[in-house]
Amino acid sequence: MEKVFCLGLLFGMVGGALIVANSYKARSLVKKSQSEIMERVDEKMDECLKQMEQKEGGKENGKKEKKSEK
Repeated sequence: MEKVFCLGLLFGMVGGALIVANSYKARSLVKKSQSEIMERVDEKMDECLKQMEQKEGGKENGKKEKKSEK
């Protein structure tokens, strides 16, 4: 069962690669999809970095206040 699945996966990948290599429309569609995915990943990374900076900023402010109380 696993061998058949692996063979099907392999043939599907090879077939997809051949279709993309020989078809301009498919190739342009793949490039467009890749660029859209990269833009979304960049946006998510920016959001995560901003959230991390805000959390770290809050922690640093809390530490400074505790030190000033002493």
